[in-house]
Amino acid sequence: MSVDGEAVRPRVDSEATDEPGWDVDPDDDWALAVVATVGRQLRLRREAAGMRVTEFSTAVGYGDDLVYKIESGKRIPRPEYLDAADAVLSAGGLVSEMKEDLKKVRYPKKIRDLAQLEARAVELQLYDPLNIHGLLQTPEYARGLLLMRRPAYSADEVERFMAARVARKAIFERDPAPELSFLLEEWTLRRPLGGKANLRQQLEHLLEVGQLRNVELQVMPMDREEHAGLAGGIEVLKFEDGSMVGRSPAVANGRPVSEPRQLRILELRYGIIRAQALTPRESAAFIEHLLGET
Repeated sequence: MSVDGEAVRPRVDSEATDEPGWDVDPDDDWALAVVATVGRQLRLRREAAGMRVTEFSTAVGYGDDLVYKIESGKRIPRPEYLDAADAVLSAGGLVSEMKEDLKKVRYPKKIRDLAQLEARAVELQLYDPLNIHGLLQTPEYARGLLLMRRPAYSADEVERFMAARVARKAIFERDPAPELSFLLEEWTLRRPLGGKANLRQQLEHLLEVGQLRNVELQVMPMDREEHAGLAGGIEVLKFEDGSMVGRSPAVANGRPVSEPRQLRILELRYGIIRAQALTPRESAAFIEHLLGET
């Protein structure tokens, strides 16, 4: 194996950290291009400094194999890798600045696309019948949920999805803030994924978020005899220009839709569920009661 004519052989070093970072989605052309550009710049700077891969990897504290993967555009480096490389190469912050470029592509494409839609929306109506919605999850709860996945996610995938969920929470800091409506199932508020301590923290977080002026949380109790949400989750995002996009497993097989008739179906279902659920005030009291029981 060679890198631009330089004969190389991956070093096995039990003390080196060979795998930090994220794999690049092979179907994500934009991410591939960005990561390839960053990798090429890192290789050119290393070569300009007269450092071979083994010397550089020792200096930054990572394994040879990781350096090869990053320089060939096969792996997205973590921010701390770029900081270490900047110091070793005396780049004066130019390598560290690449973190901003990589921040845009470190998350899976489908999550990145969703975050872009959420960032534009002025109103969001969200119902997840299986879990507490991702925008409401604490990092600890999100980790517990991701660890439940079967087949199991790798440790790398768990960290990547967690980072993506945390990044999406920037929606709560927008100014002007969008209107956010969440419908929560009681059973999702009772299941202690990752332990009771995590659940308590999650319930406390819900109470805090529910106090925001632009957020409404409503709980659907398990003892309700009528429930219009049994066909699956609902997402409806509305934009400033009056356009909308929605998604539900019960409509178009879960694909995003913007056709008025399909959107009306989603809004109708969402409205009925809201009417059947507890009011925001009743829901806050209900969550406080669950917190007291946990």
